[in-house]
Amino acid sequence: MKPALLAFALLAPAALAQGTRADYDRANALRDKLQGAVLHLPGVPTWIGESNRFWYRRTVADGHEFILVDAETGARQPAFDHAKLAAALGPKYKPETLPFSEFAFAENETAITFPADGSLWKCSLAAYTCAKTGPAPTGGRGGRGGRGPAAEDPAPTEFLNNVIDGMAADPPPQALPAFTPFTAPAAPAVRTSPDEKWDAFIENYNVFLRPHGAADAAPLSYDGGEGNAYTFASLTWSGDSKYLAAYRVRAAGFKREVHYVESSPAGQLQPLHSAREYAKPGDVLDVSQPVLFDTGARRQIEIDSALFPNPYSLSRPQWWKDSRAFTFEYNQRGHQLYRVIEVDTAGKARALITEESPTFVDYRPLVNNPRDTGKKFRYDLAATHEIVWASERDGWEHLYLYDALTGQVKGQITRGNWAVRAVDKVDEEKRQIWFAASGMDPAEDPYFVHYYRINFDGAGLVSYTAPNAGHAVVFSPDRKYYVDTYSRADLPTVSELHRTGDRAKLMDLEQADPAAALAAGWKFPLPFHAPGRDGKTEIYGLIYRPTNFDPAKKYPVVESIYNGPQGSFVPKDFAVNPQPLAELGFVVVQIDGMGTNNRSRAFHDVAWHNLGDAGFPDRIAWHKAAAAKYSWYDITRVGIYGTSAGGQNSLGALLFHPEFYRAAVSNSGCHDNRMDKIWWNEQWMGWPLGPQYAASSNVDNAYRLQGALLLIVGELDINVDPASTLQVVNQLIKHNKKFDLLYVPGGGHGAGGAYGQHLLEDFFVQHLLNVNPPDWNHAPAPPSTGN
Repeated sequence: MKPALLAFALLAPAALAQGTRADYDRANALRDKLQGAVLHLPGVPTWIGESNRFWYRRTVADGHEFILVDAETGARQPAFDHAKLAAALGPKYKPETLPFSEFAFAENETAITFPADGSLWKCSLAAYTCAKTGPAPTGGRGGRGGRGPAAEDPAPTEFLNNVIDGMAADPPPQALPAFTPFTAPAAPAVRTSPDEKWDAFIENYNVFLRPHGAADAAPLSYDGGEGNAYTFASLTWSGDSKYLAAYRVRAAGFKREVHYVESSPAGQLQPLHSAREYAKPGDVLDVSQPVLFDTGARRQIEIDSALFPNPYSLSRPQWWKDSRAFTFEYNQRGHQLYRVIEVDTAGKARALITEESPTFVDYRPLVNNPRDTGKKFRYDLAATHEIVWASERDGWEHLYLYDALTGQVKGQITRGNWAVRAVDKVDEEKRQIWFAASGMDPAEDPYFVHYYRINFDGAGLVSYTAPNAGHAVVFSPDRKYYVDTYSRADLPTVSELHRTGDRAKLMDLEQADPAAALAAGWKFPLPFHAPGRDGKTEIYGLIYRPTNFDPAKKYPVVESIYNGPQGSFVPKDFAVNPQPLAELGFVVVQIDGMGTNNRSRAFHDVAWHNLGDAGFPDRIAWHKAAAAKYSWYDITRVGIYGTSAGGQNSLGALLFHPEFYRAAVSNSGCHDNRMDKIWWNEQWMGWPLGPQYAASSNVDNAYRLQGALLLIVGELDINVDPASTLQVVNQLIKHNKKFDLLYVPGGGHGAGGAYGQHLLEDFFVQHLLNVNPPDWNHAPAPPSTGN
């Protein structure tokens, strides 16, 4: 990528003092000084098969090592001989720098397999010989779903803030693939019936059936056609192999495309053009219609769509085990109505569960890792004809027990002014639910996750995590033991082995040691909370101070913002993160304002029709409270930066709150919610489109700009249409506003990298410290502090 800076008359006054290279050198050296500065930081434990033994990875001097623990005997030892394994892999590896972060035992634990250098390896633990066995698998345990406290989000001062959109770039959960024109494969993919007698497949837009493995087939449907085709992804057999459910998808007839010009492609002079489908709010959508087939009678059964007239998405059909009916989940366009619909074998549809909201139904699924964004949860109990269901109907995310035959609520399982964050296991035999929740203890930070068990009838609540911290628990396969790993931003990570039956601690596994980081001047982030806009709801955040912090001085404030309604974003776990921006003379803060998730429904609803709010009334109240408590906290000089939704938020700070925010860096912003991805924006801003979109638009409100602004956008951003930023630019020019623009050729979402980080630092040094940065055109550029 070749960054290009377009400056619009934003010149530093000649009278400003010149910033020193030493300030930047100290800031840029911080990352190296803190690299590997925490010892004994544990990773996620992995239980071995169905045993009560597990391994985990921990930090050691200059690298990592793997530890094996037997919960039954209490034995704890290296998982293998690290020195011999390093020698077997070659001279470039050392025992503490083995080229993998996870492995699996093989051949009765006499060997291990792991991915490294693009290949899958197997190493004998007897002879310590290693061989490549094939290409490395893709995916793995990395990413949001597999992390524990040992692998945290980047520091809030990281320019490429990795809380950007996250799951917001993905399609809605359970949505089926959009219709695509039919191209007959040489050998069509098939769905084989449970009794293995029949194959179902799609041919010429219709559903066909043939004896399993045979060549001859007959159509089950005749009404499929181009633009109204049956989809293979939806084909679902009943358990008794007598019925088949499928979706016929009527194509919208319009597919919006976002067009891109890659100005500086590698290896050639001339630009390249490309386009990709990208639905935006208000666009017409494909419509799915469930159809039922009686395969014995070769009969097609139409299903009345009165209960699902305007789908945004339908989940894949799911048959009851007794084959009496199938169910699917219907998310209505606008995200205000969500139903679990049952269709019996006669084709009659009824609503088993209905969720309605005057704002939005938060339908994203609960997941096993509560650090992931997610809400909705459903678990079917076939033997007892019941459903465990998650809902915010009482104002908090809780679990309910439904009668699957009548569709009636049998009881509320969890209740209180706290939120269920994840369901870890539903024990049908004991009629118990193991789950994670936050906010149950009113004396704690309401985002701290704890683990519990409760009976289906709401009785017998058991807590498995006591310390005042955020917890990540991994149970053994038989649930006799669990590893509890917990920490806070100001509490180094602790990992313990417990016995589940009496919750007794059996072993201290790890205690993270940040002594080297502290010796290098690093300081724990300072947790702070204060009432928000209503004067009573506590708003939580973190304050990061420089290593040479002097409480007798005054420090301007830079806020890292991401107020996306899909989650909460202030880190709650321990991590030693470099803060180069703070080292230049700032305090850096991160805050979760109203409109974000994982609190009450009322807290979340602030975002409805109002993404421009971005929690600013809460943020400003928080800043003022911090300034009242800390004499060094200077709210006469406040800057802000963010990416994606945070890019929209950061520019919005200058447009809607210029009395408080003086400077902003906005990267890859979705500056007008009509220009961004359809589900994320219709979910929070509503459908049909109304005047609320213009009210929150940075484009329509660009004329309001006060303060200093740096916009950053990549020309190939496939998450947020880059035209969104350029439309802001257009309006700023029309209204004779001064600003800076970094347009990154070849750049994607969050573009800019080390160069962008460098500009961000210079920008805030100039506009908040009132100091000219060094003249980098006449001096070597500083080392990279960004990504």
